[in-house]
Amino acid sequence: MTPGDPLPVLSAAERERYAWQLDIPGYGEEGQRKLKAATVLISRIGGVGGTAALQLAAAGAGRLILAHAGPLRLDDLNRQLLMRTDSIGRPRMETAARTIRDLNPEVEVVGVEENVSPENAERLVAMADVVIDAAPLFEERLALNAACVKLEKPMVEAAMHGLEFMVTVFHPGHSGCLACLCPEPPAWWKRRFPVLGAVSGVAGALAAVEAIKIITGIGEPLTGKMLAGDLASGRVRTVELARARACPVCAGKRPAP
Repeated sequence: MTPGDPLPVLSAAERERYAWQLDIPGYGEEGQRKLKAATVLISRIGGVGGTAALQLAAAGAGRLILAHAGPLRLDDLNRQLLMRTDSIGRPRMETAARTIRDLNPEVEVVGVEENVSPENAERLVAMADVVIDAAPLFEERLALNAACVKLEKPMVEAAMHGLEFMVTVFHPGHSGCLACLCPEPPAWWKRRFPVLGAVSGVAGALAAVEAIKIITGIGEPLTGKMLAGDLASGRVRTVELARARACPVCAGKRPAP
């Protein structure tokens, strides 16, 4: 989606498919056309990213770039809703693309059988208007963050652990970035962590909402704020995020005074 380009038109079938969301105040047909014109990159399509992809496909995002390497395992299936049991041992992208196309054939799916790294992050981010970060490893998240800051692309950060979730938006020139909070991978973080699929789904659905808000202009994105919830207790809070003055990644892209 390039500023100044005409928005795509909606077909009669699309107006019917999205009829209920076209009634959202401030959204309407123009919002749907903006969403149709947009490309969203999703880093990892597990419990969080897969749910975000599914929700964006249902809502009518024009193009989804899904980045995730490796074959499907049995222990993925408690949370990865794009997957199917008969796909165990096969590349996730085969099943993910098929599931999304079965739900909404109007959505273009670009499957990238790679995890985000410093070597490919800029190439992938450059293809998108908005990025959703749902990777399990901080190395991937920080590489994606650096590319988003350099290319000035908004990034929705979504994560969960056990019964807790968090979602925020980092937007270069409007907020700090992930490196302000976490400049390097924490030594205590483990690749395997407790996951309940329903909690992943909450984080992923909220990430999809944030991406839609950024693209269409409805509502107020969580830019510089973190929505954090503990579903064990039912407590949800919004926290203002401070910017690190000497952040090595985003210090040169500060909000205008």
